[in-house]
Amino acid sequence: MGPSALGSIVPGAAASDPGAVEFDLVEELKGREVGFDSIPVVDISSLVDGSDEAAVAVTLRDAAERVGFLYVTGHGIPQTMVDAMFAEARAFFARPLEEKMAVHIGNWPVHRGYFPLFEENTDPAMTADLKEGFDLGRDLGADDPEVQAGLPLHGANQWPEGSPTFRAAAEAYFDALRRLGERLMRGFAIALELPPGFFADKIDRPLAQLRLLHYPPQSGHVEARTIGCGAHTDYGCLTILAQDSNGGLQVRNTAGEWISAPPVPGAFVVNLGDQMGRWTNGRFQATPHRVINVSGRERYSMPFFFDPNWEAEIACLPGCAVSGEAPRYAPVLAGPYLQSRFDATFNYRQDKPAS
Repeated sequence: MGPSALGSIVPGAAASDPGAVEFDLVEELKGREVGFDSIPVVDISSLVDGSDEAAVAVTLRDAAERVGFLYVTGHGIPQTMVDAMFAEARAFFARPLEEKMAVHIGNWPVHRGYFPLFEENTDPAMTADLKEGFDLGRDLGADDPEVQAGLPLHGANQWPEGSPTFRAAAEAYFDALRRLGERLMRGFAIALELPPGFFADKIDRPLAQLRLLHYPPQSGHVEARTIGCGAHTDYGCLTILAQDSNGGLQVRNTAGEWISAPPVPGAFVVNLGDQMGRWTNGRFQATPHRVINVSGRERYSMPFFFDPNWEAEIACLPGCAVSGEAPRYAPVLAGPYLQSRFDATFNYRQDKPAS
């Protein structure tokens, strides 16, 4: 069990493929094809079933310290469930714009719903992201204590009308990914030589978010200011990503090179975010990444952001600071930190009070 090379897997369609769209990437946008042993593939089945958590933790620690990205297999989530969610996402994004705008994220008080092209700007150097999306979270009723307390980002989801199977598919997928996130956090606790349940009370009411994304294909001369998703690190703890077969994800390695991270059948991409980096004092990597869709086809992906409870303190964990040296990061609360990142990157939030 452990990391393994991805061998001959290549991303998307090459320009020589029949029917491929011509494009001219500027040099800085080209992902260099390198050996993918730099992005490890980890079989986590022994973590999921509890039979050998320590062995999986070793490979998780290696991936987190060297790369900040990994592919996970043996996760136990049926491919049929993933496929069903992709089918719902494609059907939703194929709707007329006015139907999607009826559930616009700006119409809802807790950052849930649809956002159109160029609504989000993950990289301030860009014009805005060439993608549209739909955000979902824990679906909390008016009687929930956190909702009654008025916590930002806590509340009910918006659900599109006329999609009888959308909600059921999304809720099943969300719950499955939440359980997987909990198992991964248990593995990372062991990797950090902490008690296996160290994170449990910090993620039992998580600011988890399922995001459905659609990237139109790009063609012609592609500049860095107009790509699918600009260079960024994720804001929270960890991300579990399902991507379709068209590729487009690029990861910046420790040498500063952008490398392609193609889809691996049956695997999720897992990467660590800013809060895990702060928790571990930089020991675990929050790695910059971006998306450029030059496959000539529509690209769909589904990141699941598994972030801690609103009031969880993100401060240097035991054993992650050199003795006698101050931590690299000041403590922050998970929820307000996440909210500040949404405020900075979503256009609609810059024109209204934060929520």
